Amino acid sequence: MDISVVIPLYNEDESLPELHDWIVRVMNANSFSYEIIFVDDGSKDNSWQVIENLQQKNAHVKAIKFRRNYGKSAALNVGFEAAQGDVVITMDADLQDSPDEIPGLFKMIKQDGFNLVSGWKKKRYDPITKTIPTKLFNWATRKMSGIQLNDFNCGLKAYEHKVVKSVEVYGEMHRYIPVLAKWAGFTKIGEREVAHQSRKYGTTKFGMSRFVNGFLDLLSIIFVSKFGKRPMHLFGTIGLFSFFVGGLVSVWLIAEKLIKISQHLIPRDVTDQPLFYLALVAMIIGTQLFLTGFLAELVARNSSERNKYLIDKTI
Repeated sequence: MDISVVIPLYNEDESLPELHDWIVRVMNANSFSYEIIFVDDGSKDNSWQVIENLQQKNAHVKAIKFRRNYGKSAALNVGFEAAQGDVVITMDADLQDSPDEIPGLFKMIKQDGFNLVSGWKKKRYDPITKTIPTKLFNWATRKMSGIQLNDFNCGLKAYEHKVVKSVEVYGEMHRYIPVLAKWAGFTKIGEREVAHQSRKYGTTKFGMSRFVNGFLDLLSIIFVSKFGKRPMHLFGTIGLFSFFVGGLVSVWLIAEKLIKISQHLIPRDVTDQPLFYLALVAMIIGTQLFLTGFLAELVARNSSERNKYLIDKTI
């Protein structure tokens, strides 16, 4: 099978028939073998009934329905598990992503050898309350991940089959799938400018809570990717540094007192100096971080995932 189109959705019953017909036209025009996987994320409208009607008309339609709303990342994750196509295309169900972009994305994966291609909606029709946080997110993610994409948040992306089988998406991490793919060893990540269309039906699901949660997820990805299997290297390093600085300051304060005594001067009590308590706090924090590193190492070593590595090829 050439292509799996994975479409997570929540309350999009108005747009689904038009989106389905558009995808079918593109697939037939390019003679692609395909499947369309709708993942209903606990919709409260008639989305599932619409999908059932589409499936009766088109055997290429497959669907998964959540009992309740889990979020876009969860919907993508189960869609990835079900996908069978050589190339997996994800797109939003609100008709803001154009299926006409599918042949170009497919070509970049199959012929140009990219592991992942992300759409870039250079000209957007979103409100400013969405575009400004999105630009901030893209900047922060570029700096922290080293991946030079302009639009991490674009729902229209194309993946090699083995990429979607190697990443696990949860929380609000669907924005950072290129980052997850890079840490999984898929480093050929490209970008393609795609058309953006204004929303035709329904309302946006974007909110400020997704802004905060998304930033926390980015920090989690960076931490787990770099230190998930060796947490002591992070906690131990910071803990040792903090303990060393606190200890050095304490020694200096004691030495200063002894020098003044040897010079028959009246020394100031060490415990009267605020710097002593700051040094003490630094040593306590350092010890706690070091112990945290030990505990994290024990947890990591007892994890069933401790020796799970992604193998590309064997002979």
